[in-house]
Amino acid sequence: MNFDTQNARAVIDKAISEQRVSLSPEEVALIADAYRIPTPNQHFVASAEEAAKLVAEDNTPKVVKVVSDEILHKTDVGGVVTDVIGTEAMQNAFQQVVDSARTQNSEAEIKGALIQDQVSDGVEVIIGATSDPVFGKLVAFGLGGIMVEVLKDITFRLAPTTRTQASEMLDEISDSKLLEGVRGKPAVGKEGLIDLICSVSQLVADCPEISEIDLNPVIATSTESVAVDVRIILDFEEQVQRPRPSKDEILAAMTRIMRPSAVAVVGASAEDGKIGNSVMRNLIDGGYQGHLYPVHPRAEEILGKKCYPSVLDIPTDVDIAVFCIPARFVASVIAECGQKGIAGAVLIPSGFAEIGEHELQQEVVDAARQHNVRLLGPNIYGFYYTHHDLCATFCTPYTERGSVALSSQSGGVGMAIIGFSRSANMGVSAIVGLGNKADIDEDDLLTFFEDDPNTQVIAMHVEDLKDGRAFAEVASRVSKKKPVVVLKAGRTHQGARAASSHTGALAGDDQVYDAVLRQSGVIRVNSLNDMLEFARGLAVLPTPKGENVLILTGAGGSGVLLSDACVDNDLTLMTMPDDLDTAFREFIPPFGAAGNPVDITGGEPPSTYSATIDLALNEERIHSLVVGYWHTIITPPMVFAELLAESVAAAREKGIDKPVVCSLVGDVEVENACEFLNEHRILAYPYTAEKPVAVLGAKYKWARQAV
Repeated sequence: MNFDTQNARAVIDKAISEQRVSLSPEEVALIADAYRIPTPNQHFVASAEEAAKLVAEDNTPKVVKVVSDEILHKTDVGGVVTDVIGTEAMQNAFQQVVDSARTQNSEAEIKGALIQDQVSDGVEVIIGATSDPVFGKLVAFGLGGIMVEVLKDITFRLAPTTRTQASEMLDEISDSKLLEGVRGKPAVGKEGLIDLICSVSQLVADCPEISEIDLNPVIATSTESVAVDVRIILDFEEQVQRPRPSKDEILAAMTRIMRPSAVAVVGASAEDGKIGNSVMRNLIDGGYQGHLYPVHPRAEEILGKKCYPSVLDIPTDVDIAVFCIPARFVASVIAECGQKGIAGAVLIPSGFAEIGEHELQQEVVDAARQHNVRLLGPNIYGFYYTHHDLCATFCTPYTERGSVALSSQSGGVGMAIIGFSRSANMGVSAIVGLGNKADIDEDDLLTFFEDDPNTQVIAMHVEDLKDGRAFAEVASRVSKKKPVVVLKAGRTHQGARAASSHTGALAGDDQVYDAVLRQSGVIRVNSLNDMLEFARGLAVLPTPKGENVLILTGAGGSGVLLSDACVDNDLTLMTMPDDLDTAFREFIPPFGAAGNPVDITGGEPPSTYSATIDLALNEERIHSLVVGYWHTIITPPMVFAELLAESVAAAREKGIDKPVVCSLVGDVEVENACEFLNEHRILAYPYTAEKPVAVLGAKYKWARQAV
């Protein structure tokens, strides 16, 4: 759509020149008209006499609203009267809204009232926009009217939004069925709502001085969507933009950091128990093949490596410097790193913003920007990049190569990642600590991992995002190529702002994160174990070729639980064709069940499992297989595991590689069976029906939006 941005800008520029943060009804009407936001016919009146004269020959219902810059929520002060017909009723209504507003807010300057044509009944929704400190301009959609602050049934997108994204918003709210028509009412015309969402999102993108805009309520019917009340708030203070290097600049620096040819350890130590000693040992014991330079002002040699008093004294080029010195000395050495042409500083030391030393951290950031040095940290455990045999950390070494890259802001979470990876035999490409994120953050890592041939899945523990919009933009691109899993810590909303019926207060932190992560194609999880299990599973499971999921189980109860889990994870249980139903029935007892789930019953020998599994694997109409095993001595757990592994291996040899996940219930022997299956790249979990299906659901979620 084409908008009259010039006229809208003229209105806003006038308000800015007059240092006004709110706009008059007339100004709001001009902006609404410029951006094709339908509003009722309306007129401003300063007195009851003017109001009566306005409707002298008009007997259609009107709405009377008090006008005051100090009163933003008119309903709260009794400043709105509806169904006003005729001159006498109009005079009474005008006086009523003015008197009520003055009673509720004696300090408010009452300018008069707005007289609007009353819009016919429809579904009340809110469309708005707000300025979020993390993500910038956001557009919002939800149920509106006076119930919006109670229900908070609302969703968000980055502004400006596309029509496709706007359409998705209509389906995301919990009560989206109201838009389809209930109790005999016709369905709402969705195209009108999509137009409004796009108009509002483009308005705040074109005019960033608009900090909030609320269309509440919008009355949506089958034929039109009209913004009955429009409120616009300005904020013309200049916003400080976080510096963002270009993609090429990020890649150049991150490649040198993650795959360095030479590493300096600033604060290296020969003394056991010192961080500088642990980092040196990990680099050496981890098999790092590049040049390693310990830096210490007095030592001549540390762990068999020649020592240098300063990074400036190192005779060759250096890619990264790992800092193991107290926080107060970091800034001066960063300057030396810049003079040396070092690309990245890995800041292990704590003692910065995490304990309130914001000025000290900013001093380091300023030095790094001045000298073109990228900072990882501070307050981190370091990082691992296994395909370069790089173990730049004081934590336990980890060298098992794989295709999963993980990051965390927390050192404790980092150790959990290492422990899980080792326990689950999950090879990794990288494990990165981000800590305070004074510079390098998640979007820098995503940019590197996007083209890293050794990384196929990315999983991130996030406490906050320094630049949410940059993250969303990069994640939207990367998630189309590789799955991105995010565990966002701090999901509970502490209610820093009082609730009121405007978009800014409705933008609860987690609601915004949830909506934007969804928009970005990210797979969001709510627990550390899910993050780790999804990362492992997404790397193992092949991409499904279709939506048809079949459940094959030896226990009816497991089949019910697995079916519920499929529905919960947005998976499609295949409708069983008659010919395939007949084929399965050839192998299962008469009291078993074909259909979906296929229940072979618990008393069947290994041959029944093998026959039905082979049939499912070789049937091209079945795209994914969920197997529920029930422990019996007729088909013991290890026997089941071996026959399943054989069937899957045989199918893979024929070029058939479809997702297979397993739920094993029974005695402790099922644990060994699961371990065996996982070693054969078949995801298997003991004592749970939900976990394998959730991992499969995550694979489908990614595959549906991948390139």
